[in-house]
Amino acid sequence: MPFLTLKIDADTYRGTREGVPNLVRLLTKYQARATFLFSLGHDHTGWALKQVFRPGFFQKVSRTSVVEHYGLKTLMYGVLLPAPDIGKTCAKYMQAVRDAGFECGIHTWDHRVWQDHVRQRGADWTQQQMQRAYDRFFQVFGTAPKTHGAAGWQMNPYAFEQLEKFGIAYSSDGRAMLADNGALADSAAGPHRLQINGKTLPCIQLPTTLPTLDELLGRSFDGVELTPANIAAHILALTATPRDHVFTLHAELEGQKLAPIFEQLLQGWQAQGYDLVAMEDYYQQVKDQPLPSAPLNWAELPGRSGEMIMQAQMAVS
Repeated sequence: MPFLTLKIDADTYRGTREGVPNLVRLLTKYQARATFLFSLGHDHTGWALKQVFRPGFFQKVSRTSVVEHYGLKTLMYGVLLPAPDIGKTCAKYMQAVRDAGFECGIHTWDHRVWQDHVRQRGADWTQQQMQRAYDRFFQVFGTAPKTHGAAGWQMNPYAFEQLEKFGIAYSSDGRAMLADNGALADSAAGPHRLQINGKTLPCIQLPTTLPTLDELLGRSFDGVELTPANIAAHILALTATPRDHVFTLHAELEGQKLAPIFEQLLQGWQAQGYDLVAMEDYYQQVKDQPLPSAPLNWAELPGRSGEMIMQAQMAVS
């Protein structure tokens, strides 16, 4: 059976308290495994207002109803309201995920700060941010993290090197290039290792290979606008030909207003013969295989503003 790896990003205080428990219930209903990646520090979602000058930001906001999905209160955190400390106040919600049998890992310390600044920052800042997340993860779970998934698919060379220092064997920090309709642009995309500063790092990257719901909703293909009523069918058409995939979802979206769409996807993927797994399952399958290596690369994706880590053309080593 091909693997459909479910990677869940919990970006916010509300998403951790409300969306995460909803997803645990839904995944348990379908006996699906998944990896939950937590933001462990403060929720400064309100600072996203600075993105209004970024190309494509208004288009995405108008398509995905940001206020409806995130809530007005969340959009005020760090601006008109104090930024809640997610890891300090939501530990029991995170522990409940582990207790339900799901893999847990690090997303970031502060989602907004990391996503907006990491590409331009140096080694000391990067190490400090990652160490805070690592220490808080250990405080919450009592064990060291085994995996990581970068906020906004944003990293820098020092961050990848820090993963090696932490002993992170597998991570999902980047994307595979997609065509405008969300189809994979390169059929060879998938697990690989990164080349940083002339060195091939041991950490195996498991890139996201499918579009996210917020990248597709409201866009039109062949004259048909994708809505909550038909978007699941569009994504299931992308996975109709069996192959391993990684799908990123968000506790704030699929864990709340978009949960019915995610349930359709779970039903559809099981009908297509996929094994719904966590990142650790995918890693166990590929860790002993000869994997290609690729240089650090940045690019934009249809439906999302700004550049992100993108899997480059690879050479098998």
